[in-house]
Amino acid sequence: MKASTKSRTDSQHREVVIPSDGVALPGNLALPGTPIGAAVFAHGSGSSRLSPRNLQVAEVLGAAGLATLLFDLLTEDEALDRANVFDIPLLAGRLRAATGWLRRQAETAALPTGYFGASTGAAAALWAASEAGTDISAIVSRGGRPDLAAPRLSLVSAPTLLIVGGADEIVLELNRRALTDLRCERELAVVSRATHLFEESGALERVAELATAWFVRHLPRPAAAA
Repeated sequence: MKASTKSRTDSQHREVVIPSDGVALPGNLALPGTPIGAAVFAHGSGSSRLSPRNLQVAEVLGAAGLATLLFDLLTEDEALDRANVFDIPLLAGRLRAATGWLRRQAETAALPTGYFGASTGAAAALWAASEAGTDISAIVSRGGRPDLAAPRLSLVSAPTLLIVGGADEIVLELNRRALTDLRCERELAVVSRATHLFEESGALERVAELATAWFVRHLPRPAAAA
């Protein structure tokens, strides 16, 4: 792994490559000085590990002591096929591969892990977390499409927070329906007047606050930090 400069939160950033399904997926791992947990990000359709919204949330999580892993769910060639962008089982498999990779790294092997998913990436996070043996401690969905993971929602055991913009009416209704299908600890947080991309003033900051509180609350402290 290649080290790079430190962020404003003094996290050490490393460019990484995650192997999955015979392809190499580029990513970025940010490690605070004494991490209390890790959040693996799953971006939405048409986005990538460079999503400015996810990067902004990741910086806030890092300031709270969470390691963050942002990576591309698809290669550039794969992303050209729109069918792949909405292939939730495929995306979930890539997310599980990234989770396995994270747990093989010395710095993050002992950290409790959560998922932060946006749009279709939220469906991938829920699908991946429903698989036996995944051992995910918490999930946060931003403007997610949990309906795309409908066959697996009742199997999710990790505490799940669904964050939706109050003006994102269609997605808000989809999340309300998904809330009734989840059997785990779950909560729906509505950010007033926010649209799907949370571009309104203060909206994404509110998402980051909610996500941080959820992860800090539900990720068990690693033994060294207990």
